[in-house]
Amino acid sequence: MSLPTLSAALGAIPAGLRDPLIDEFNQALDEYRAADWEKVGLKAGKFCEVAYCVCAGHATGSYQAAPSKPANFPKACQDLEPHNKTKGRSLCMQVPKVLAALYELRNNRAIGHVSSEISPNHMDAELYLRGMKWVMGEFVRNYSNLALADSYAVVEAVTARTFHMVWSSGDVRRVLEPAKSAGQKVLILLYAEGKPVTVATLQSWVEYKNGTDFKRKVLRDLHKKALVHFDESAATVQILPTGQALVEKSGLLITTG
Repeated sequence: MSLPTLSAALGAIPAGLRDPLIDEFNQALDEYRAADWEKVGLKAGKFCEVAYCVCAGHATGSYQAAPSKPANFPKACQDLEPHNKTKGRSLCMQVPKVLAALYELRNNRAIGHVSSEISPNHMDAELYLRGMKWVMGEFVRNYSNLALADSYAVVEAVTARTFHMVWSSGDVRRVLEPAKSAGQKVLILLYAEGKPVTVATLQSWVEYKNGTDFKRKVLRDLHKKALVHFDESAATVQILPTGQALVEKSGLLITTG
């Protein structure tokens, strides 16, 4: 028996809000798997805006056709509280409070500390991800028209632990999915770095033994497909927008284990 989709579990939410909500959530998961902590925060902020619109629609009984950003996000969340007497505490008080906290951290966090052993971006990304998963679990709990067992399965799938695809320690990087091809690993690593990487460094990260074959069979092939820019004179490689789109849309960041 296949697991019901998140979209099916949230079928009672109008599509104009449901689809952007799921899209921002899935993109945040992708950025987390790629270890791009700052982008997780960016997606978390957009997720909070859409999630607020869902809560507001539940509280007032009138859903917007598309998401919009409240002028004062904390106050907008607080203004939903009086509706808890008729519409319940979950989506009128508890979820909005979590959204306000995530939004505050996303917009006003002093990040980017130089030479910090523990990246605040990473710590924040962990909180964003867990907060978004909890919110999605609450939405499934409140909106799902599926059978109880199916709804429970969706909540379990949503809240399951997510592993980031790229492990890093100092100057070392590893793709935590050995089954990926060398080309796929190159794209994932370059996507996570977001800047040019030397050929020698990339070869060591991919653990490709033959340097000549690495350039000829892997890098030149990706360059020919316009997925990366392989500057042979400078001996650097950088992912192109087409390569970024492929990583995001093709499931390369999804683990198979």
